[in-house]
Amino acid sequence: MTMDRRKLLAMGAVSCFALPYQARAQYLKKKVKITDVKVMIVRGPTWDWNLFKIETDAGVYGIGEGYWGPGAKDITLKRFKEQLIGEDPLNVVKLYTKLLFLNGGYGATGGLTYHAASGIEIALWDLAGRLLQTPVCNLLGGRFRDKVRFYRTLQAPEHNPAEAASWGQQAADAIAHNPFGFTAFKFQGDSVPTTADPDFKEPGHDRYTNELTNRDIRRLVDRMDRVRAAIGPDVDMAIECHWKYSVNDVIKYCNALEHVNPLWVEDATPPENVETMERVSRATNVPLCTGENLYGLAQFAPLVIRQACAGVHIDIPKSGGLFEAKRIADLADLYGIWTACHNPASAVGTIASAHAAASVRNFRVHELAGGRDQWTFDMVTHEGPFFKDGYFVIQDKPGLGIDLNPDVVKAHLAPDEKWWG
Repeated sequence: MTMDRRKLLAMGAVSCFALPYQARAQYLKKKVKITDVKVMIVRGPTWDWNLFKIETDAGVYGIGEGYWGPGAKDITLKRFKEQLIGEDPLNVVKLYTKLLFLNGGYGATGGLTYHAASGIEIALWDLAGRLLQTPVCNLLGGRFRDKVRFYRTLQAPEHNPAEAASWGQQAADAIAHNPFGFTAFKFQGDSVPTTADPDFKEPGHDRYTNELTNRDIRRLVDRMDRVRAAIGPDVDMAIECHWKYSVNDVIKYCNALEHVNPLWVEDATPPENVETMERVSRATNVPLCTGENLYGLAQFAPLVIRQACAGVHIDIPKSGGLFEAKRIADLADLYGIWTACHNPASAVGTIASAHAAASVRNFRVHELAGGRDQWTFDMVTHEGPFFKDGYFVIQDKPGLGIDLNPDVVKAHLAPDEKWWG
């Protein structure tokens, strides 16, 4: 039987919402069904963001976000949608598992299947929170914190990146013009060799090798020294490598950087080989953080069990969604490894990821990456400032606590996209 929201209320949902949300879930079970799954693509300043919407016969819906880039909309509308319609949306983990199980031929260990399934999973949690009238983090086991610390990712300096002084100036500018009050930043260390020698003319330089020359390491250390001098001793600095370097070179690099006390060195070696990361980790005191290219607990587990890093860097709208992130973080915690969040997502994915971060015991810091014009925050309804003193505050509202601002989103849809079309 199909129900609209008024019929649901008429059946006693008002009294239902007075109960603890565990009891509400039992009350609503089998009474709400998924009726539609929609996707639209928003053109962000840096990436195209994939937004998801799950609709129900109760008139209640949830929104989520899957990893950026092409293909997620197609696989959702051509495969996933028919596998979700008629299902109970409160069976979040079951439905996520169903999507991976039925679509293994499209890549059950990563890629588009995970990107789309993650977006749907997040939308289902938002929907569950709205139905049960509680924030999503409460459904993930409750919160360890009411606010989540964020760090700001900076790209290579826009002006004269080959000049050493520009790196210190960029860091000083980031501190001086810091409306959100961030106390942690990430710098693109891997941009130093390529901006200093963009045509690969120096001995040892080649577009496709993973070598760091002695000159590269001297330059890298010089730039990071300038960054540390500009931001002071108490602001955290992470250093990006983008999985470019060989084991021995990156060990030399990390050890040469130890005196600047980085928060972490990120993705020091390629992600497909846990052994290389383990070797680097055991040869340096600099914390290593990695994981943005891994999918699901199965791919994170070897990294954690072998103690190959100090922290796991989970991209939640990419690697499996909120519940999978909790599983990864809980395993990491068991081995004394902290969790951080990689994040190029829109405000939707960012806030969803922050809910997971609030529910993780051993959580360190959450990323805000990419170009962030004001509209990228205005695209969602949100009370008060988005960030304060470098933290995002979890709002005590149902679901993710947000909704989309139609006027803003419509103004930034990707070409040929329509509002939930």
